Amino acid sequence: MNADQILAEIREANLSYLMLAQSLIRSDREQALYRLGISEDTATLIGTLSPAQMMKIASGNTLLCRFRMDDDMVWGLLTNHGKGAASDSVSRLHASILMAGRHAEAA
Repeated sequence: MNADQILAEIREANLSYLMLAQSLIRSDREQALYRLGISEDTATLIGTLSPAQMMKIASGNTLLCRFRMDDDMVWGLLTNHGKGAASDSVSRLHASILMAGRHAEAA
């Protein structure tokens, strides 16, 4: 993949992310804040963007979304290497609880 292709993929991901974020914010604001890991102010801003503004923001060369799990424990729970199905759902629930707590701390 060359640099132009990577930039095109970033722009497409940015636009998809903004469209999803705006849709979530407009349909269920509280869920959007949790699922996107954004503040009230950011949600208000994204919720009011026009299509032209979203296109302009998305056309940058920096990815707008990022991984929120920057800790080995959460990644371990999410990937759950070699565990059974029952353990998998418990691990995912535990990871969700940890991430929700981090969202609450950030808010």
